[in-house]
Amino acid sequence: MIIGIPKEIKNNENRVALTPAGVAEFKKQGHIVYVQASAGENSGFSDKAYAEAGAELLPTIEAVYSIAEMIIKVKEPIASEYPLIKKDQLLFTYFHFASSEPLTHAMIERGAVCLAYETVEKADRSLPLLVPMSEVAGRMSIQEGAKYLEKPLKGKGILLGGVPGVPPAKVLVLGGGIVGTQAAKMAAGFGAQVTIMDVSLARLRYLSDVMPANVTTIISNHYNIREAIATADLVIGAVLIPGAKAPHLITRDMLKLMSPGTVVVDVAVDQGGCIETCTPTTHENPTFIIDDIVHYCVANMPGAVPYTSTLALTNATLPYALQLANKGWQKACAENEELKKGLNIANGKILYKGVAEAWNLPFHEDLVLENVVN
Repeated sequence: MIIGIPKEIKNNENRVALTPAGVAEFKKQGHIVYVQASAGENSGFSDKAYAEAGAELLPTIEAVYSIAEMIIKVKEPIASEYPLIKKDQLLFTYFHFASSEPLTHAMIERGAVCLAYETVEKADRSLPLLVPMSEVAGRMSIQEGAKYLEKPLKGKGILLGGVPGVPPAKVLVLGGGIVGTQAAKMAAGFGAQVTIMDVSLARLRYLSDVMPANVTTIISNHYNIREAIATADLVIGAVLIPGAKAPHLITRDMLKLMSPGTVVVDVAVDQGGCIETCTPTTHENPTFIIDDIVHYCVANMPGAVPYTSTLALTNATLPYALQLANKGWQKACAENEELKKGLNIANGKILYKGVAEAWNLPFHEDLVLENVVN
């Protein structure tokens, strides 16, 4: 198969979808890999390293899209890329269709085969291609939140861990999944007073067992959230429903319950956000203020630490990408239920229920079985 690795062009997205080591694996199995020149530079991988691994370098993104049968990316295509996508071209990347109606319609119209990292799912319901970036984003949420609590950045002027004789900051984490767990772990390590909320008692029991003493677990409901945000200094939104929009746990009217200078970091913003007032921002302009509350809503947080993020992501995606290249997407999805769940759009049809429901579009469940198995 002919593999294409374009340079990411989303604002301040510094990651790349494949390392030189990944190129070598594809080459070893008989595939051709085209990499756009300078695609890996911001992640610390030179054109020379790709060439030595066996990749062929192309000067433009147009050249990569025009020759590749499978495009491997990090982030969803943006509007300028839509016309480059060919009918039946396989795109393997993060899509988050449930948060972007224009992207959904564009991929349907282009006739692309869209296999989304975020909905590849194991039998135990875990999301293997979302986990590494969730780990990075969860840890970064505390790093960024601590920074924006500083007074020059319009925060309360609170040091996350406090000092002897002065209490630490209060951190509220909404969601006890991968993001929330990593966020709570980092905040606790700084010495903050941490509360983590989740709807699952079983998950809270687990977190209670493994977290240090400065982490408190509380069941998540509307009443408890309203109570907790009134005293929180930093709020982390870490709620995910795979392939669907995140629910709004903090609404616009609830901002008035928070004290001025409180920082909210919505890690779920690329799935619509679990804080109603959050809209996607960029690393260039990461924050905005509503009702004296500092909102940090960068949709590609791991892009700020591209070396770590690229290695973590490709460690997870490469085995699946090799299956797609070796077998073709139809056979690979027929034989691997995890990959099959990653199929969001093919043949102009929506194959993932959460995406169809998000935009009130037809869901073609039967088409998955017909097209993939035959």
